Amino acid sequence: MEPGRAGCLLLLLLLPALAAAAPGEFDPYRVLGVGRSSSQADIKKAYKRLAREWHPDKNKDPGAEDKFIQISKAYEILSNEEKRANFDRYGDAGESQGFSQQQHRQFHRFHDGFYFDESFFHFPFNSERRDTSDEKYLLHFSHYINEIVPDSFRKPYLIKITSDWCFSCIHIEPVWKEVAQELEALGAGIGVVHAGYERRLAHHLGAHSTPTLLGLINGKITFFHNAVVRENLRQFVENLLPGNLVEKITDKNYIHFLSHWRKDNKPHVLLFDHMPVVPLLYKLTAFAYRDYLSFGYVYVGLRGTEELSSQYNINVYTPTMMIFKEHIDRPADVVQAREMKKQLIDDFLSQNKFLMVARLTSQRLFQELCPVKKSHRQRKHCVVLLTEEGEKFAEAYEAFLTFAVANTKDTLRFVHIYSDRQPEFADALLMDEEKYRGRSAVVILERRNNAGKIAYKVLEEAWQGSKEDNFILLDLLDQLRTDPGLLSSETVVADLNDELAPMFLIRWFYSTVDYISDWWDSLFHSNWREMMPLLSLLFSALFILFGTVIVQAFSDSSDTRDAPPSGKEETAAKTEKNDASFSKESNSRIPKKSFVEVTELTDINYTSNLVRLRPGHMNVVLILSNSTKTPLLQKFALEVYMFTGSSSLHFSFLSLDKHREWLEYLLEFAQDAAPIPNQYDKHFLERDYTGYVLALNGHKKYFCLFKPHRSGDEGGTLGSCEDYDALQHAEARGKSSCSPGSRSIKNKLHKLSFWMERLLEGSLQRFYIPSWPALD
Repeated sequence: MEPGRAGCLLLLLLLPALAAAAPGEFDPYRVLGVGRSSSQADIKKAYKRLAREWHPDKNKDPGAEDKFIQISKAYEILSNEEKRANFDRYGDAGESQGFSQQQHRQFHRFHDGFYFDESFFHFPFNSERRDTSDEKYLLHFSHYINEIVPDSFRKPYLIKITSDWCFSCIHIEPVWKEVAQELEALGAGIGVVHAGYERRLAHHLGAHSTPTLLGLINGKITFFHNAVVRENLRQFVENLLPGNLVEKITDKNYIHFLSHWRKDNKPHVLLFDHMPVVPLLYKLTAFAYRDYLSFGYVYVGLRGTEELSSQYNINVYTPTMMIFKEHIDRPADVVQAREMKKQLIDDFLSQNKFLMVARLTSQRLFQELCPVKKSHRQRKHCVVLLTEEGEKFAEAYEAFLTFAVANTKDTLRFVHIYSDRQPEFADALLMDEEKYRGRSAVVILERRNNAGKIAYKVLEEAWQGSKEDNFILLDLLDQLRTDPGLLSSETVVADLNDELAPMFLIRWFYSTVDYISDWWDSLFHSNWREMMPLLSLLFSALFILFGTVIVQAFSDSSDTRDAPPSGKEETAAKTEKNDASFSKESNSRIPKKSFVEVTELTDINYTSNLVRLRPGHMNVVLILSNSTKTPLLQKFALEVYMFTGSSSLHFSFLSLDKHREWLEYLLEFAQDAAPIPNQYDKHFLERDYTGYVLALNGHKKYFCLFKPHRSGDEGGTLGSCEDYDALQHAEARGKSSCSPGSRSIKNKLHKLSFWMERLLEGSLQRFYIPSWPALD
């Protein structure tokens, strides 16, 4: 055989071995030292043992931290049945693998020429092969709460919930990538939540499967239920927006639209375009600036817009945007571009958010127009016209507006305010002087802090708009540039009233409508898992009501049919009924013994006392340690004594020193009540569980959890040792202790009797478990 052919054959024979060796660089079974057939209990035990040995806070080896990370990643794979099955099937667990990226790249460079690539089998789960465009959109819980939710009041968000080993997520990736880039360029927000790493956020958003797409606007979540195609996603985002953001404008209504600047106290924007429907870019822009601007859309190809287009000399082939402020006969600013980009629109609108002489209608507007002085170089002064409504004050306002247009500067803001609507503000500045009563006045002010302190100067004479008034005001402004001390007066003004806020009844009506619409949408579109508690409550109430009506109906008919008994017979019947009732209550609640029988739960009686416990019976187990055994047992007996009359309840205690792993395994299924500690917490191996009480139902495989009462809580009691000694008079087993230490330990079981009441009522939360672990 020729040497070349022999070398190629040898290379082909070695290739499968190399391919199998590459993903085996990180083997979670080898890291934890368990076999592939090991149970979850064995994996858990091995992880606990290695975590204690290699925890960085206890092991000072330089490589302890890396080893601990490998142990944690291995346990993350093997403790998840889905990831474990995928690893066993494919030998690869995606990003949870711990082998080095350099070795992985070398392997790829070696075998890519032979086309042994995971993309050949359509399993692109490897981090190098999957699209990383989602990384910049990843959300965390704190980031979502503190930034995304407030920002949703300025733009809608489209959010995707995804996870590893999600074939549907891979299927929609091309459409998602295209739509995400398109919507982000238009001004929408994009977010991605990895359910495997952000389970808390995924649960908060109500996502129970992956992939899940949802929209967020004004802090409200709406789920996407249609096919994942570009048109549906665009329409979904568009439907999130309110319907009245952009008004359709024609020759008939444009004068009426522009004339509303005084009532709305906003500039008005006219958008000219040749599209028959309002583009999504304009709707998103209108939503972002809805608090500052009012938007109208003119379809230039429509009949009835010719007069409007010719009056403002509009190029019908080029999108145009015009800003109108106090003068509706001419625009204050114009921008034209063949392709309107978001950045261009934002720059244009941010410079024209306010009227030339805006009216102060709220404290928020006052803070934006007249910001607090930050430094001597960043001074901003406000020239305020205090006037009133009506024709009498129109001339003074027009003169002030003309002066403001002619003297616009970055360091000056011209505003006006109605004294009759903001009387506290006007009185604080004018001191209720008689010469300003019924007349306009001009004040130059500077805000000093957010508490309302301002420095100001009032023009000595009332403002009439004459040339003399203009010269006086212009001279003061010139002096103010060189002498900030000109504002010699100081005062504190109260927050302004919100003049444009809707009335309470209107707000209540809108809130009711929103609530009903949300409920209606949830009824037909929400996940039925979310609706089950509501449906269960509704049917339970109907069943109880129906049962009560039926029982009452039969009782009334029997009372009507039967003759009333004689006096003696009635007395005898009542006596017999009371005796029967007392006997029944005695059998169920009154203690049959003068002591509480509490046994230790060990590996010997574990099967009979729990695993094979009869249906309907429960074992109430107290968790204690050797040091707390005596005081906790005394308090436990005192709290549960009144429930020993029930034959379905058994009482035991479990030693925490012997069976800590068994308890921690159970508590993992009650994460809401007892969260799994952070594996990097140096105290997670020493958590104190003494005082916990578990009510175990062996037949149905669930338990209820009582967490110990903290001694610092209000209403806590120290308990009484004398009561317990009296209870134990039949068995003189020794003298109880009432030391301060024992009192604080006993106080952990405060209110356990109330918890027992709820246990018998069946109102406690139940935590189900697949099988009872071995007690060794």
